[in-house]
Amino acid sequence: MNDIPARDAQSREQRDGDDIAALAKGGRTNFVGFFLRLIARIPFLFIAGRAAVYGPDALGRFASSLVVMELASMLCTMGEKRGLAQRLSDTEGKVHPANVVMDGAWLALLSSTAVAIFLYLVPAPMFPGGDYTEADRLIVLAIPPLTLTEIWLAAAAYRLQVAPTVWARSLVEPWTISIVAGAMIFIAPASGLSIAYTASIFAAAVTAFVPFLRIYGLPRGWRPHPVSMARLAWNSLPIALADGIEWGTRRLDLMLLGFLAPPSAVGVYYAAQQVASLPQKLKTSFEPVLGPVITRKLKERDYAAIARQICQVGFWITAAQAGIALALGIPGAGVMGLVGREFVGGTGALAFLLAAEVVASPAVVSEGALIYLARVRNMNVSIGTVVVQAVLTYGGIRLMQHLGYNPLYQAAAAAIALMLALGLTSLVKARMLSGILGERISNFRWPLVWAAVPAIVIGYLAKRFLPEWAELAFGIPAILGSYLLVIWKKAFGPEDRMLFAKRPVEEGEPGELATALGVGPNQGSQPMPILSREG
Repeated sequence: MNDIPARDAQSREQRDGDDIAALAKGGRTNFVGFFLRLIARIPFLFIAGRAAVYGPDALGRFASSLVVMELASMLCTMGEKRGLAQRLSDTEGKVHPANVVMDGAWLALLSSTAVAIFLYLVPAPMFPGGDYTEADRLIVLAIPPLTLTEIWLAAAAYRLQVAPTVWARSLVEPWTISIVAGAMIFIAPASGLSIAYTASIFAAAVTAFVPFLRIYGLPRGWRPHPVSMARLAWNSLPIALADGIEWGTRRLDLMLLGFLAPPSAVGVYYAAQQVASLPQKLKTSFEPVLGPVITRKLKERDYAAIARQICQVGFWITAAQAGIALALGIPGAGVMGLVGREFVGGTGALAFLLAAEVVASPAVVSEGALIYLARVRNMNVSIGTVVVQAVLTYGGIRLMQHLGYNPLYQAAAAAIALMLALGLTSLVKARMLSGILGERISNFRWPLVWAAVPAIVIGYLAKRFLPEWAELAFGIPAILGSYLLVIWKKAFGPEDRMLFAKRPVEEGEPGELATALGVGPNQGSQPMPILSREG
């Protein structure tokens, strides 16, 4: 009898190790998608920044419309991007999974269609300057497919199928917008960016729907029930608002700039934001598996394991984001110059936006558990974040205008406000989760500081003594290389190194790239096991 507790403890340790391995594998696989997205995003920024028919003004008008439309789409998902995992887990074995997904998809379709019609009839929120074409107004057609794509990808992620996300978000969507934006230079230059974006969203939606249908199949005996739909909308409201608010904190600055600054400043800020958001995508590398792991541990009430996994993933994200922030921020003028000469003035905004992504990572990973453990409290903190950011952003922009600084300084003030607001949120949410779990929650390790020192020195020397092209070609790899070397030697333990561990690949089994793209043997033929069923 005395062996039973020992066996149970050993079983829990084995499951914890399996979960960390699953998180590492999911992160590695989607990490491939991150670099694919990075490569594919460059042509669009280059075309939008350097083409004579586009430039900062056109990019600024496009960004202003995008922020309103994408925020509306995020709210219309009704929290299903993260809440779907819990609904599928709770109804497991009771309701056909395709029916569960269909409930959320139908509700999202109705709400997104209504919002699209409203924004088409009242386009002023999307175009605060009043400068738009009839084709620009049609960008609202992308709201329903954008909303449904999030739900289809979340459903696939619950089955640990990351290939649809990589294909849709890292290949089809960015390459479609780049290709169509280039073609529109010769066909419809006045509305080229809006048309390109709409085309990319529809292409990504098709790319997401096909594997979703293969994994889940068609609903069985499903019918819409108004009462059930209303209950689902009400229960999903806290997650929906948290999703919209979390996303809105990354776009509120752009929205306020659209109302307070000229389009050229908005365009420069948008370009800086696109570069700075690249490390933010690292967070999504772990989302497909972090949610199912957390929901399973919640069923077991294993709060210590949740804390370990949150800290583990949080450190991975923080370490990667800090390295990328140093590599892109130190030679920031050269990076922004790649988009166009008019964008170099956004270097200050880029530096603060990169810093904001680093300080935001504790809040991001903590929220992965808080949306299940304390939905309303998490939502209230998120609302407070938006209020603080709005006050700081508006006040910073107005202060720069009062002091007579040009619009690019106003853009930098918006970036500083974002950094301060996200830093405060990280402290509050990490402390809140720590109190609920009864465990310490922290992403920070001192070797992060040690690794930054040689990276900064190398970056300074490259900036001081190398021409710009060499600073970018050789300085960025040298900064990253020195940083990663110290992190690997001083910060990474055995569990951290799982992120890069290559277990033996059995015959016929796909590698990481094949897994990411879903092109290996038997990829997609059978759903991957759901983590919450194991153990």
